[in-house]
Amino acid sequence: MAELLSGAEIQEKVKSLDGWTIEGKELRKTRQFKDFVEAIAFVNKIVEPAEAAGHHPDLAISYNKVTINLTTHEAGGLTAKDFEMAQTLSKLSV
Repeated sequence: MAELLSGAEIQEKVKSLDGWTIEGKELRKTRQFKDFVEAIAFVNKIVEPAEAAGHHPDLAISYNKVTINLTTHEAGGLTAKDFEMAQTLSKLSV
């Protein structure tokens, strides 16, 4: 099982992620797109890296906005896996 990060480790790691915030035990980012079609195209691009990593984000879609929530459920909070996935997802574009 992945090891939980300390509060200090979390605060340090989030500094290197543009637009990501800490919300409780989750790492969160909302992306806005031109329309629903672009939002769904972005969601579809998440599938491959998430499957490859075996680490799947919780997603919320609201028309042209996609909110990504990352947490390591089996560990009960944030681990290095979440920050690695955030780095990967930050590189995706439509």
